[in-house]
Amino acid sequence: MADYKDIVGSKVTAVSSNPEQSTDGQVWYNTTDNVLRYKKPVTVAAWASGGNLNFGRRSGAHLGTQTAALYVGGLNTSSPGGTDIVESYNGTAFTEVADIPAGKLNLAASGTQTAGLAFGGEPETANTQTWNGSGWTEVNNLNKARHNHMGDGTQTAALCFGGEGTPHATLAQTESWNGTSWTEVNDLNTAREFGAGCGTNTAALCFGGGLAPNLPAGSQNNENWNGTSWTEVGDLTVASAYHSGGGTSTLAITMGRFNPSSPIWPQTEAWNGTSWTEVADLSTGRYFTGGGGTQGASLLISGQAGPGSQNLVNTEEFSAVSTVKVD
Repeated sequence: MADYKDIVGSKVTAVSSNPEQSTDGQVWYNTTDNVLRYKKPVTVAAWASGGNLNFGRRSGAHLGTQTAALYVGGLNTSSPGGTDIVESYNGTAFTEVADIPAGKLNLAASGTQTAGLAFGGEPETANTQTWNGSGWTEVNNLNKARHNHMGDGTQTAALCFGGEGTPHATLAQTESWNGTSWTEVNDLNTAREFGAGCGTNTAALCFGGGLAPNLPAGSQNNENWNGTSWTEVGDLTVASAYHSGGGTSTLAITMGRFNPSSPIWPQTEAWNGTSWTEVADLSTGRYFTGGGGTQGASLLISGQAGPGSQNLVNTEEFSAVSTVKVD
C-alpha cells in the first residue's frame, strides 16, 4: 500500500504545536498532542445589508450578479400596474438607467448587467427586449404570452418556463431562446407559477411555485432541465411560492419566499445537486422578491414583508465564506 510520501511527494512534518500559518489540506503531526492533524475548509453562510433601491417596488426581475445587477420593472405601491423603471447595482448603490419600453411586473429576465434579456410580464405580454448596457431593443416575441413565469440563461441562450396565461391558466410550457427567436420545447412535469428558477439554457432548475387557485400554498416540487426534458428531483424542505433563486442546476439557492404557516418567511435553502438544506436566515423575511447570483454570492432585492405592507427598498447580500478548521 502506498504511504503518504508516495502519494504527496513529501513526508508528514512533525511539529510541537499547530502552525500559525497553514494552507487548506495541509497535514502535520503534533508531537505534543500525539495527534495527526489537517486543515479543512469550513463554509460560513451569512446575509448582510446591501444598498437600497431608489424606487421601492416588488415583483420586478433581477439579472446579473451580486455586484453587477439590474432590477427591471415591478409594482409600485403608489400607482397601479407595472413600472418601466430599471435600476443598476454596482455592489454598493443603485442608479436609475434607461427605462424598459413598457411598464410591467411579474416578468422574467436573464443575462448580465450589460447584456440582458427581459421577457413576458403583466399586463400579460409576449414581448421580449434585449439590453445592451445602455438601452432596450424589441426583438421576437415569446410564442405564449405569460406572466408569473420563471427564466434563466443568457441574452443569447435563455429558457422561459411555467407562469400564467390566458384565461388564468397555470402553464407548463417551456420555450428556448437562441438569440433570435423562441421555440417551444418539452413541458414541465408540473404546471406552476410564481416559482423560482436558475441555471442555463441546457442545465436548469425549477423549484417551488403554485397552481391556481391555491397559489399561496406553493409546492416543494423541484425539476431539473437537461436541455431536452424536465425530470423531478429532490424537493424543497418547505413548500414555497413568490420566491427567488440563483446559482446553477447543481449549486442553487432559494430565498425570499412565502409560506402560509408563516408569511414572513426568512429561511434560505441551498441545493447541492441532490438535496436542499436550510442555511442562514434573511434579516428581513420577504416575498415577491427579485434575486439571483450564485449560491455563494447572491443578491435579494426588495419584496414585501407581509400582507398589505409597503414594498421594501432594502436589499440583502448572501455570502458563503470559506474558513478553515484544524482537526
